[in-house]
Amino acid sequence: MRRISLISALALVLSLGQPALADVPLAEVRARPAAGEVVYFLLPDRFDNGDRKNDLGGLKGDRLKTGFDPSAKGFYHGGDIKGLLSRLDYLQDMGVTALWVAPVFRNKPVQGAPGQESAGYHGYWVTDFTRIDPHFGSNADFKALVDAAHARGIKVYMDIIANHTADVIHYADGDYSYRNRADWPYSRKGGLSGKAINQGFAGDEDSSAANFAKLTDPGAAYQPLIDPAERNVKVPAWLNDPIYYHNRGNTTFTGEDSRFGDFAGLDDLFTEHPRVRAGMVEIYADWIRRFGIDGYRVDTAKHVDPGFWQVFTPEIRKVAAEAGIPNFAVFAEIANGGSDPGTIARHTRRDGFPQVLDFAFQEAVRDLVGKGKATRVLAETFDGDVLYEGGEAAALAMPTFLGNHDMGRFSTAVRQDRPGISDKELLDRVALAHVMLMTLRGSPVIYYGDEQGFVGDGGDQDAREDMFPSRTASYNDNRLIGTASTTAADNFDEGHPLYRLIRDLAVLRKAHPALARGRQVTRTYSEGPGLFSVSRFDPETGTEYLIAFNTSDKPLRATSVIGASASGLEGLYGQCPLSVAAPGSVLLDLPAFGSVVCRVILSPESSVR
Repeated sequence: MRRISLISALALVLSLGQPALADVPLAEVRARPAAGEVVYFLLPDRFDNGDRKNDLGGLKGDRLKTGFDPSAKGFYHGGDIKGLLSRLDYLQDMGVTALWVAPVFRNKPVQGAPGQESAGYHGYWVTDFTRIDPHFGSNADFKALVDAAHARGIKVYMDIIANHTADVIHYADGDYSYRNRADWPYSRKGGLSGKAINQGFAGDEDSSAANFAKLTDPGAAYQPLIDPAERNVKVPAWLNDPIYYHNRGNTTFTGEDSRFGDFAGLDDLFTEHPRVRAGMVEIYADWIRRFGIDGYRVDTAKHVDPGFWQVFTPEIRKVAAEAGIPNFAVFAEIANGGSDPGTIARHTRRDGFPQVLDFAFQEAVRDLVGKGKATRVLAETFDGDVLYEGGEAAALAMPTFLGNHDMGRFSTAVRQDRPGISDKELLDRVALAHVMLMTLRGSPVIYYGDEQGFVGDGGDQDAREDMFPSRTASYNDNRLIGTASTTAADNFDEGHPLYRLIRDLAVLRKAHPALARGRQVTRTYSEGPGLFSVSRFDPETGTEYLIAFNTSDKPLRATSVIGASASGLEGLYGQCPLSVAAPGSVLLDLPAFGSVVCRVILSPESSVR
């Protein structure tokens, strides 16, 4: 990667207050396939504060008006796009090749019942889908971020929402329990005994414009009400009409209401409606055309009807291709407990998502590294790769991860799985999990702060600590791993052992495409903690790489299957044996929580096909 001169870089930093740009052609960035990226996921509000003038979002009043209170974990803390822009060198040095940014659209600043208020710092309570939230900066700031990231060879993925908007619609009688379509059909106002409405409407299974033209009354289950002060708060303007929402009450996340109910009170869009489909396509096509972004992470995807995604994804990728972005990424959040990939894989077949976040991988790695289960669990998870649309080849691009802003950090989970665990063992287990993340199939996603040893108190708000000096007491009393620091200090230490581990493995991935995009074959696993090994193959040369892990807390000597033509191994990471034990078998010595990456050397009479 070429860089501008030190003098020019320094001049740029001094003149713009921004990091110097590298020299990477945009076409080179866009030509990279989705498979093999090293993704970094962050919430801008919690990353770095580059402009204190926007902390209040241009609003006046106390925290219930502005949403700003850095002492409270549920309010804005001041991080913004300029802060993120100033840290691109930190991300590039770590080997990040794609940046996944939590939603940055304008949000309702504060919502919630009296005494239960919190702010939209996370970005999922959108009112204006066309502009950046003023707490984060401006549309121009975001364009500058995208351009600066591209100049460093880093793609930018936006986190988007089509399931809901901010909570603006209320119900006349104050009841918010879910009302189903059988007892409160579209054809009766207020239930089966109510007066006839929406005559001729054939229901939500017919998404034709002709059918939905007959849906004229949005009050079949509840009569929607909007405060006059918020009557025109949503942008684009069509979003202010209650006819484009289900208006059936809150979801319990099961059965019918999982798709038709309000997500914790958020206004649930009627995504079966052709106007909603067309409107959402236009909103997100516009961000591609105007800003040249590289992909979308889709929030709450399983709560939207499949027909919406069957329209949305092809249209969005067509727009991206026309804009010169041939490998536009679309990956969906299908939150799922358990290591069986079947539940998430069906959304690649039925809904048409190119990729889904690999919750099955996350759960399997936790089972092995946190709970000490049989390494067979991970082998069975990878066996399920055939279930994805496109099979094992498609699975190479699935975004894999260890923890996130909803479920919490992997380090927190291990500490919960193993009460009383020492800091050293916790660091060893978390490091092993990151080696798995960075070397096994998929596009690894690093959750911000994990590289600095963050250990939260749980999920959701408890896992959204500040990287810049925090003023939140419940964060600052956390005991981090691999460092003597706390969240009360700045945490951008490139010497942190987890940062260095991720950086070194990212370098290895770049040098050896087998580790980023190579076909994977499971070799050996066990019925308890211990050996798990795979081979990965260079996509161009076919060269085999053996990768092995010891998930137990004791040194391990064990044999692994290897390609029968292997005569020796070259160590790339960890202590690899120099020779094989016999054709098709290699003896491995691994320390507790140890791992190796070895390039296979073929016997003279063999050739790579």
